[in-house]
Amino acid sequence: MDNFDDIQSRAEAVLDKLRPYLEQDGGGIEFVCFEEDTKVVEVRFTGNCKTCPMFLMTLRGGIERLLIKDIPEIRRVEAVS
Repeated sequence: MDNFDDIQSRAEAVLDKLRPYLEQDGGGIEFVCFEEDTKVVEVRFTGNCKTCPMFLMTLRGGIERLLIKDIPEIRRVEAVS
């Protein structure tokens, strides 16, 4: 398993823990990719999360914080459309 697959599977495990909270509000999140050179994970918000004015707080205060805590190889998490 290369580093990308390892980061992706570990990130998916963290996101699986967070998805039920997003789903309560009709939203969701998808793993898009891990940019190994910049150590950035890209995620895509779905459902109500795409248009929620609080998405940036959710991204930085929840998702990014937990991903970096559990996967120290990640330096930042960015939302893409």
